[in-house]
Amino acid sequence: MTAVQRNARQERWTAASDPRWARVVARDRSADGAWWYSVVTTGIYCRPSCPSRTANPQNVQFHDTLPDAKATGFRPCKRCNPDGLSLESSNAAMVANACRLIEQSEEEPSLSDLAQAVGRSAGYFHRLFKASTGLTPKDYASAFRAAKLREHLTNGNSVTEAIYDAGFNSSGRFYAKSTEMLGMTPTRYRAGGSDEEIRFAIGESSLGAILVASSQKGVASILIGDEPEALICNLQDRFPNAHLIGADQEYEELVARVVGLVDAPGFGLDLPLDVRGTAFQQRVWRALQDVPAGQTISYAEIARRIGAPKATRAVAGACAANNLAIAIPCHRVVKNDGSLSGYAWGVERKRALIEREGAQRPSLASSAAMSCQSRT
Repeated sequence: MTAVQRNARQERWTAASDPRWARVVARDRSADGAWWYSVVTTGIYCRPSCPSRTANPQNVQFHDTLPDAKATGFRPCKRCNPDGLSLESSNAAMVANACRLIEQSEEEPSLSDLAQAVGRSAGYFHRLFKASTGLTPKDYASAFRAAKLREHLTNGNSVTEAIYDAGFNSSGRFYAKSTEMLGMTPTRYRAGGSDEEIRFAIGESSLGAILVASSQKGVASILIGDEPEALICNLQDRFPNAHLIGADQEYEELVARVVGLVDAPGFGLDLPLDVRGTAFQQRVWRALQDVPAGQTISYAEIARRIGAPKATRAVAGACAANNLAIAIPCHRVVKNDGSLSGYAWGVERKRALIEREGAQRPSLASSAAMSCQSRT
């Protein structure tokens, strides 16, 4: 019996009583690099997050440094690779490398090419990339090209130059998506949106002043606040180069519909929307629109639904960036414990909207039942 084995037997009681043992059982990745542990019966040493079957604590000993773990004479675990990068760090480096490949490629690389470049299967790489970034590799490439395109157009490049510099190998393919990517035609975007017309009007609701603005594509902003002048300034900041037009009576009827939505938010806004944001923000906003009226959801659950469980903070940022109040119901997102978090238009307004939707649930259920009966 070696000295290490004798010492381990003498100190068997320490592993289970050591607070580090609970972190081993939990496979706590945050402990990786802080200390290591070894298992006498297998003759290996591991990092705290090792995915192997949990050892008997009577056979475990802890080591404050990697040299201490190596001094046991045991072998490094092949599953958790305690001598190198943790699995999480390795995966993060792999995703960062894939992002660089996408950004440096003249044309959008295929999924199989990216997976082969980083040494993973296509399916595993796709899942890992989406979990880390909140986007699929294709969505990431599209978002990067859109950002590059906007940069080139803003810098004064011709539309044709900007198209090819951004990695589009076909002008036809680009123009099919140009309005969706830019919110307007590329020529208008290059001119700073100066020719874009935004119609708007302000109404009064039970939650304060409400401003509604629309482009040719659809409703582009629904803003709520205490002072109408502040809402107009906000609109000007969002569309600095557009031509703002105070709307006529016909448009004010649309505003009245939105004002009605404040009192009955659960019935939704049946109008076309002009949703402008990054690819990730738009994924979050689509997920929000799928949350039923009268229900709430956590930021973490939204992150899981869009396939990016680690992107909770980014989800919160996307909610804060939403400028279509009520139409994109970010008021339905709460903290994990159910308490209310921040809201761009005030927490009290958020509470009021949630309470109103809760009160509407019986009538919403009745409307849904009548709709089903009418179809039978």
